[in-house]
Amino acid sequence: MMRQQQPAKRGQMILYMVLLAVVVACMVALSLCDRPKELSDGRPSGGDTLDIAIEYSPVTYYTYDDTLGGYNYDLLRLMADSAGCPMKFHPVVTLEKALTGLEEGRYDVVVAQFPMTAGDTARFDFTDPIYIDQQVLVQRRGSGAIHSQLDLAGDTVWVVKGSPMVERIASLSREIGDTIYVHVDELYGPEQLMMMVSAGEIRYAVVNRSIARAMASRLPNLNRSVAISLSQFQSWMVAKGRQSLCDSLNLWHNQVKRDTAVYFDLQRRYFGGTFPTLAR
Repeated sequence: MMRQQQPAKRGQMILYMVLLAVVVACMVALSLCDRPKELSDGRPSGGDTLDIAIEYSPVTYYTYDDTLGGYNYDLLRLMADSAGCPMKFHPVVTLEKALTGLEEGRYDVVVAQFPMTAGDTARFDFTDPIYIDQQVLVQRRGSGAIHSQLDLAGDTVWVVKGSPMVERIASLSREIGDTIYVHVDELYGPEQLMMMVSAGEIRYAVVNRSIARAMASRLPNLNRSVAISLSQFQSWMVAKGRQSLCDSLNLWHNQVKRDTAVYFDLQRRYFGGTFPTLAR
């Protein structure tokens, strides 16, 4: 029997989502208060400055008290210092808006939890892989937790709009010979979807393992043991046809990697260890 997921109480769900939106808006607003000069004022910079749309997440970019961090943010700062290239960061929550801004020329680069797939290379140009990640199912712990991809047949999973995870779940449906329903969320990022699972408002979400691991201490009632994909390259995106910008980013990335002590320390800080040098 198909068990298409529906929120248990529509009124409660709407209230929760409104409150969550307020929380997210406050987090982003706080990140822009007393910001360094390289943070966005909402306008493209022009000149030699690169406008970078960067996803607000525990791995990519975050703010804690008056500290800015995140693996991608710190890596880009190192690259900017090494290359002498000014960068301005535009924190974003919704992936689809960032991708639209990239195509419309408001951003030069999109940095987000976005696994590179064959289908997406027709829409964007990608840098060489930055790190390796994997898509996992996030669910609440307990007796009702599933232990296999096969158990998703007839159920609904939530993903962020614009994510290639939709493509992966469609492939998984074909592999198991049954339908897995997908709810594409237009408002929130993966961190917020995890909060909704934790609160019991939705049953399943698919996010990157690195985000699920980073959120583990804050949301200890969540289970992230079921893998949805194999390990995948995570790259940054530029508009189609800007291969020269990709080449520059790759060059700057390689320059940072030559300083192995700094580079490996960055990996250990955010991933708990180091990973092999990546090449496409």
